[in-house]
Amino acid sequence: MTAELHTLTGAYALDAVPAEEAAAFERHLRGCPACGQEVRELRETAARLGKALATAPPQRLREATLTRVAHTRQWPPSLARRGGVVKTRVALWGAAAAAVGALVFGLVTTSTDPVQPRPTGVDAVLAAPDASTVKSSERGTTTVVTSRSQGKIVVLAGELPPLAAGKAYQVWLIGASGVHSAGLLAPDGPHRTQPVLADLPGGIDRVGITAEPAGGSPAPTVPAVVMVDLA
Repeated sequence: MTAELHTLTGAYALDAVPAEEAAAFERHLRGCPACGQEVRELRETAARLGKALATAPPQRLREATLTRVAHTRQWPPSLARRGGVVKTRVALWGAAAAAVGALVFGLVTTSTDPVQPRPTGVDAVLAAPDASTVKSSERGTTTVVTSRSQGKIVVLAGELPPLAAGKAYQVWLIGASGVHSAGLLAPDGPHRTQPVLADLPGGIDRVGITAEPAGGSPAPTVPAVVMVDLA
């Protein structure tokens, strides 16, 4: 198999590979345990990130939809003519239903172009050809995805020890260039945090998580609760 197939793990995990290339990659997966494991890890990470970022639709969307339905005529008046009645109900009912459906999903389409938008943010890192995933089970579960081509890093942590009042978990990128803050881990439920997306400085080979004052610190003040070796 060509070396290029090994770089498709991230895009394949996000279903961002054309059908012909996907078929070739699936044949490659049957004989490449390393790529198979990486695809499984990336899909698991994508699922966790999607769940962490998911938000419930606002109540006003339901209210706006019901209001639109109440004021949208479902059956128009019949058009009488000599010798019979012409009804246009079906066509206009379909138009009304389509209008309500567009409101519910918040979609207004002006093109049938099948080209999908390019991934951005966290998705761009996961879909990058050089995406690399490292996991740690030290004091919880921490997943780190890096992409040198994107120049980004994603950190997702769960099941970390409870924090004392006035404290927050802070992510640090550690390497030859020094120690850089990637930001705070914002809670997203009792046992998980929202993903941190940050720039990836050169020479970074470790990711640490420390318990810092709630507003964060310019440098770590206590030993790391979690240390992930990217090498």
